[in-house]
Amino acid sequence: MVPGWICFSYSTTGTQVYAYVLNLIMAPGYLQAVAQTQQWRHPLGTWSLVRRGLCRSGSWHWAPGRGMAARLGPRRQHLPLLKRRGVLLLKLTAVTLAVLLFCEFLVYYLVIFRCNWPEVKPPTDSDGGQGTPEPVLRAMFLADTHLLGALRGHWLDKLRREWQMERAFQTALWLLQPEVAFILGDVFDEGKWSSPQAWADDVARFRRMFRHPPHVQLRAVAGNHDISFHYEMNTYKIKRFERVFNPERLFSWKGINFVMVNSMALEGDGCTICSGEEAELLEISHRLNCSREQERRPRGCADGQRLPASAPVLLQHFPLYRRSDTNCSGEDAAPPNEKDIPFRERYDVLSREASQKLLWWFRPRLVLSGHTHSACEVLHGASVLEVSVPSFSWRNRNNPSFIMGSLTPTEYALTKCYLPCEDTVLITYCVAVGTLVLLTLLHVGLLTSPLRFGWNLLRKFKTT
Repeated sequence: MVPGWICFSYSTTGTQVYAYVLNLIMAPGYLQAVAQTQQWRHPLGTWSLVRRGLCRSGSWHWAPGRGMAARLGPRRQHLPLLKRRGVLLLKLTAVTLAVLLFCEFLVYYLVIFRCNWPEVKPPTDSDGGQGTPEPVLRAMFLADTHLLGALRGHWLDKLRREWQMERAFQTALWLLQPEVAFILGDVFDEGKWSSPQAWADDVARFRRMFRHPPHVQLRAVAGNHDISFHYEMNTYKIKRFERVFNPERLFSWKGINFVMVNSMALEGDGCTICSGEEAELLEISHRLNCSREQERRPRGCADGQRLPASAPVLLQHFPLYRRSDTNCSGEDAAPPNEKDIPFRERYDVLSREASQKLLWWFRPRLVLSGHTHSACEVLHGASVLEVSVPSFSWRNRNNPSFIMGSLTPTEYALTKCYLPCEDTVLITYCVAVGTLVLLTLLHVGLLTSPLRFGWNLLRKFKTT
């Protein structure tokens, strides 16, 4: 027999005798023999009878159970608990970091990665074949960013929506590599009444969010939230906006002409700002028409005024006149309950007179506008397409987007690139929170595992 172990024969009499011996040695009156389970109960813990090969055949020995180990070694008892808590904390941290990484970074790459630049049809020569390929300009068109100022909006609303626009714009720059980006008005939300200090703060935030490499140009037209509507607009607000963004009304690149219009100055009431805006647009119109009439060389056109001989692209904040969004379609069009609401001239859209002037002066091949926060395509006359660009911010719509344009001096092709939907991100966060709560309940034992619960349920029905 091995020293330190007490062996005995397994029999009722032997068990009773063995219990009597242990009572004399360990703690008289505290041990109770249970022959059916071969266990000894003691205030210090459970002593179990375990079959050992070291004892002779048919004999048993006793060894301390969990209760005795807990009393004799408290440090060993806490180690499994600390290990379980560490595993739980590791799981919770991993899930949290994975969800944050996906919702705040990866989702923008996964969504924008699916966008591709549209292909432009090659020009045709006089014989009907393909001519010499023209240089293609890749341009982004986005609208209504509405950067919140110091007065409106909760700080969390400002942080959430500005982070969304920053990540979307920076991801688009990295994946799509545009050459120029146009913002079609309402860059700021409170520019119409912000103080000089608040304006400086808003501009600093804008430059941080929409930072871009030197080879990418960023240009913007003024919106009613940037310089106010006609009756509140003044020279100070216009100049303040133009100091941040290039004041040029005409921008030409790769043989393509862009005309940027101040929509709020087209009231036609003869105000000083309106008269100056119309005079400048008339001069640009004259220069463009002179360049397009190269063969006839009309009177009054000087060689120094010559521009690329292509019909311009008109960029403005207010859409050209249309009755409503009734005929607009698409998943990012206006909601059904808003489509039939008539538009107000000089407030929702340009007036009929101003729209006809712009179409007559410039004869554009394409018009892009913002302001409505929803998408729409309208054909003016027989060939002039106008595209209303939806808002770029979650603050104005659940599914923001922007337009990708491939342009040449004679052709253009447009496609839409959608950004992540806000409700998708919110649902992901809700599912993640539920997962974290479930993991916590499973580790603390307040909730059985689904497999164990199902097994117990099957056993219950089987026995009944």
